[in-house]
Amino acid sequence: MITKELLHPQSIVVVGASNNVHKPGGAILRNLISGGYQGELRAVNPKENEVQGIKSYSDVSEIPETDLAILAIPAGMCPATVETLARDKQVRAFIILSAGFGEETHEGALLEDAILETVNKYEASLIGPNCIGLMNTWHHSVFTKPIPLLNPKGVDLISSSGATAVFILESAVTKGLQFNSVWSVGNAKQIGVEDVLQYMDETFNPETDSKIKLIYIESIKDPDRLLIHASSLIRKGCRIAAIKSGSSESGSRAASSHTGAIASSDSAVEALFRKAGIVRCYSREELTTVGCIFTLPPLKGKNFAIVTHAGGPGVMLTDALSKGGLNVPKLEGELADELKGKLFPGAAVGNPIDILATGTPEHLGLTIDYCEEKFEEIDAILVIFGTPGLVSMFEAYDVLHQKMLTCKKPVFPVLPSLHTAGKEVDAFLKKGHVNFADEVTLGTALIRIMNVPQPAVKEIELFGVDIPHIRRIIDSIQDNGYIEPRLVQDLLRSAGIPVVEEFVSADKEEILAFARKCGFPVVAKVVGPIHKSDIGGVALNIKSEQHLALDFERMMKLPEVTAIMVQPMLKGTELFIGAKYEEKFGHVVLCGLGGIFVEVLKDVSSGLAPLSYEEAYSMIRSLKAYKIIQGTRGQKGVNEDKFAEIIVRLSTLLRFATEIKEMDINPLLATNKDVIAVDARIRIEK
Repeated sequence: MITKELLHPQSIVVVGASNNVHKPGGAILRNLISGGYQGELRAVNPKENEVQGIKSYSDVSEIPETDLAILAIPAGMCPATVETLARDKQVRAFIILSAGFGEETHEGALLEDAILETVNKYEASLIGPNCIGLMNTWHHSVFTKPIPLLNPKGVDLISSSGATAVFILESAVTKGLQFNSVWSVGNAKQIGVEDVLQYMDETFNPETDSKIKLIYIESIKDPDRLLIHASSLIRKGCRIAAIKSGSSESGSRAASSHTGAIASSDSAVEALFRKAGIVRCYSREELTTVGCIFTLPPLKGKNFAIVTHAGGPGVMLTDALSKGGLNVPKLEGELADELKGKLFPGAAVGNPIDILATGTPEHLGLTIDYCEEKFEEIDAILVIFGTPGLVSMFEAYDVLHQKMLTCKKPVFPVLPSLHTAGKEVDAFLKKGHVNFADEVTLGTALIRIMNVPQPAVKEIELFGVDIPHIRRIIDSIQDNGYIEPRLVQDLLRSAGIPVVEEFVSADKEEILAFARKCGFPVVAKVVGPIHKSDIGGVALNIKSEQHLALDFERMMKLPEVTAIMVQPMLKGTELFIGAKYEEKFGHVVLCGLGGIFVEVLKDVSSGLAPLSYEEAYSMIRSLKAYKIIQGTRGQKGVNEDKFAEIIVRLSTLLRFATEIKEMDINPLLATNKDVIAVDARIRIEK
């Protein structure tokens, strides 16, 4: 519950206030005072009559009615203090800085429960406990520094961790990134990251509210709520970037399929962010860099001009962009020659445009003008401009300032000389700009942004999927575990997924008869063992009855084999689709190249079922192996439309068969005309 008293309190009391600004109760009072808080400010300290010039009361029972209470007292004292303030002093918002609660002991968790019961009873807000506080343009209720520049159009930062929020602010301040609010939810006993996003979504005003949200989250407690409100905010014009920490798995997890070996809770996070349209970041520097990019006009294309007076950084930025599928197109022809003629001899205009270390501010402005007005293929301009320490950069940065105000194309300033031109960079930032001190970090952040799809549509693709028959098959299965191949094929066909004709039997003559009917060559595989290849349970390109008979006899002697499956031998590019059920998230669908490459290369893309066609195409095109799917070196590509259709159909099947906990189709054999499932496994758990 987020109340007006939390966001815009007319009165605040700091319980545990101190004259020692190195204590939380002293530091938070200092920040409130220096931040220019306009309401009534009160302090509670039994040993002082006045704290930092603010009247101090010896006990909370003595204070007037107050909107917001900030507690910096031992955990054991908090429940009774909260009860008194909520019941007697009409406090309807609490920020509890204190640690020693559920993050440490069971007894601490009981203290938290008691506090939560009280604040809910009185319909009050609770931030924390174990947090640094809350900061917005009205009140700076945090005990930490730095305090960034605050304005209503700045960034909203929501963080699970107080210390991490501080480090994110440190990174942001040096870049000139401004903030509207900073939320440190701590133990999130009442208000967590999802609650803050929901509030921002439900109260969003496009005229007055910030449209940039940065998130650091340690535990996604309610994926559906995060998805709903993040995607809703993005559809309303907001842009969201997030770090989800704790993505690695300690030790190896036993898994019985290719999908199980690859899929993890991190795959679910990746899929959730993709579905919502959230830009995923992996470090504080990436997160704040993406936040800075969000403050600039949105990119409308992938073609970049790099303007610099230092060749090396221009080359490194070109490499970074190119690796991520963005373009630094060569500039040539009459316009390029015309620009070259206006620069000093030796300047290069092919892109990167190197105006030389001796290039003047006028040359910088002229080059930006050409990129803005004359080079029509250019979508954005990246300016790398530092100093060797020989000249003042005020004039050059003023030119850059003016161009950023007038250019319709985004201009990204990379000003690396934070030491030798610190005053000039600081003056540039104070004009309301941001700075990207490292060109490769900027390139990486641009790639992340450009590769994130828009929020997915909510409709489920049902055409050609026989849901009643799917349910009849699932309901008929009695035992948990991997289901027999006949049922696997039946399920896939019910979803409209094409499957290769196959026959299963423990009778050699029946197997031979099927092979004669479908025609040689054929493939034989054991039924029973999960990893067939590991025990020699797969025979390819069997061209005769004699060969098939020998392989049948050999395979039937292998451990745990109950029958042999035979199929026509098909040719094509091997693809892979799999899925795994993750608690809270639902089914995570994976796709990539098939065969052994799934486990060896782990080049897979993930999505959260159910999937739209747009999501499926985005998954396919984000693969490193996408060029193989397109066709390369004279080889024909695969039918991408069919591949996407199977991904969508599989995700719909999973939506109506939640008992499926793990499955993979490996391989799918694909040509430029068709994509067909050759081998599949499905594990049921009821």
